Amino acid sequence: MATSRHPSYTKQGILNSLHVLILGMSLFLVITITYDTFHHIQFLSKRSFLDIQFWICMFFLFVFFLEMYLAQNRWEFFITHFLFLLVSIPYLNIIDYYNLSFSPETNYIIRFVPMIRSGYALAIVIGWLTWNRAYSLFITYLTMLIATVYFSSMIFYVLEQNVNPMVTSYSAALWWACMDVTTVGSNIYAVTTFGKIMSVALAGMGMMMFPIFTVYITNVVQNHNQFRRKYYRELDGDMAATEAASSSQQVPKTREEPAQPVQPVQAEQTKPVEPPKPPPKEP
Repeated sequence: MATSRHPSYTKQGILNSLHVLILGMSLFLVITITYDTFHHIQFLSKRSFLDIQFWICMFFLFVFFLEMYLAQNRWEFFITHFLFLLVSIPYLNIIDYYNLSFSPETNYIIRFVPMIRSGYALAIVIGWLTWNRAYSLFITYLTMLIATVYFSSMIFYVLEQNVNPMVTSYSAALWWACMDVTTVGSNIYAVTTFGKIMSVALAGMGMMMFPIFTVYITNVVQNHNQFRRKYYRELDGDMAATEAASSSQQVPKTREEPAQPVQPVQAEQTKPVEPPKPPPKEP
């Protein structure tokens, strides 16, 4: 049987696909919560919603235990990810099964608990799609901040619409959430206890946004400067090569004269040596 060369890549691909499914299911929960909120539907009276949320939470639990099974250190994974186990429990189904009585506002807030699990999946998926850590951190936090503002505005609208005269519509609740997250403050003040807690939480998240945004901008500027320096180095190198090539073409070539044939060296004719004359005889 053929086996994969890179089993870790296969496992990571499976987990990433499961996290994408988690995001899709969480988006479905957000749509149903929004629809019920704006149409004033009591979700506990809808058995279909409870069944859907139950199976979605079961899928969240399945992914959690699968990740723990595939982790190198399972005990460490269980400790560090224990929060995601808690938010994957179908609390509304437990409340409905045991006939526990809570206020409608509390039950409404519990509906958003699985959204925390989707935030973790969102961070993983964005980190999977992006290679830059600063960019991944910025996009993840920005997306979670927008989602938190949206959820907080809906919760604030449900909690405050009957007791706060300044909350007359959802647009007023959305304005309150946007102004609080920018730390500027709104002219709408929370009346309920949970609304006041959300005011502090939104202001804290807004303050955390500034250093993350600063890190992201710094990273963008550094990458731009590195690219610019690399571009100018390559441009200078190309210009130097072009100048060298043009200068070599401008140097006139010396005309080579044809080589003269080598004349054979003739040996000099030597005169024969005459024998010495005898001395003249005396008379």
